[in-house]
Amino acid sequence: MSDLEARIEELWENRDTLDVADPDVASTIREAVAMLDLGEARVAEVLPNGTTMGDVVVYQWLKHAILLLFKVAQMETLELGPFEYADKIPLKSGYEAAGVRVVPGASARWGSFLDKGVILMPSYVNIGARVGAGSMVDTWATVGSCAQIGTNVHLSGGVGIGGVLEPPQAEPVVIDDEAFIGSRSMVTEGARVGRGAMLGAGVILNPSIPVIDANTGLEVSRGVVPPWCLVINATRPKEFDGGTFGMPCALIIKHFAEGERHDKAALNAVLREHGVAV
Repeated sequence: MSDLEARIEELWENRDTLDVADPDVASTIREAVAMLDLGEARVAEVLPNGTTMGDVVVYQWLKHAILLLFKVAQMETLELGPFEYADKIPLKSGYEAAGVRVVPGASARWGSFLDKGVILMPSYVNIGARVGAGSMVDTWATVGSCAQIGTNVHLSGGVGIGGVLEPPQAEPVVIDDEAFIGSRSMVTEGARVGRGAMLGAGVILNPSIPVIDANTGLEVSRGVVPPWCLVINATRPKEFDGGTFGMPCALIIKHFAEGERHDKAALNAVLREHGVAV
C-alpha cells in the first residue's frame, strides 16, 4: 500500500498537468479507489484509546485518489432497468455476494464500502463512505462522502450524514459502533457520535453546536456526543441587541451504563418524561 500511496501522491502533486487520457494514470487511481470499495482501505479511522473516544486519523492520500478519479473519469450514461443516470462514477454491485441487503430505490456509489449484514432501505451512500457490519441506513437517509459509520448503527428515516472531500485533511463525520441516530437528524462537518449514543429525532450536530449535560448545565463539547447517552435537540437563551433568542444545542438528558440498551418503549418513556414528542 505504501507504494500505491506514493504513486497517488505524485499524481496529486502534478494534478494541474495530469494527462487524463493516460491509461496508467487512470489505472493507479482506480486501484486506490477499488481498495475503498472492497473495504481493504478506509479514508479515516478511530485510533484505539481504551474506554474513551480515540482520535480520528485521516488518510489524505485516499481522499486525493477520489478527487483525482473525478478528474480523469468521463461522463457516461448508465441504464438500470427503467432508470437512466449520467455520471462519472458507477454504482456499486455484487451485493448478494457481499451479504448486503439493498431494497429497490437504494443506491451506493462505487468506492463506498458496505460490510456484511448492512441493510439499505431506499437511501444513498456516497463514494469514500464506509458502513459497518449489521448497520441499517433507513428510508431517505443519506451517508455523505467519506463518512464513517460503525457496526450495528441505525440511521433512522431521513437522517443526513454530511460528507467531506475538501479540504483533504478535514475529518469526516464518524458515527461509532451501536449508535442510534433519530429520524431527520443532521450530523455534519466532521461531527462525532460516540459508541452506543442515541440521538432523538431532529438533532442538529456540527462543530459549532454545543453539547450540554442537562444534569450539570455544563458544555461538554462542540459537535461531539460522548458514548452511551441520550441526546435531544434543544435551545439555550442568548442575548442580542434585539432581544433574547434561543440558540440551538444538543442536550444530554440521560447517561447509560456501558453496553446498556433500551427498547423502543423504554426510550419513548424517557423522552416523554422530559416533554419531548415521540
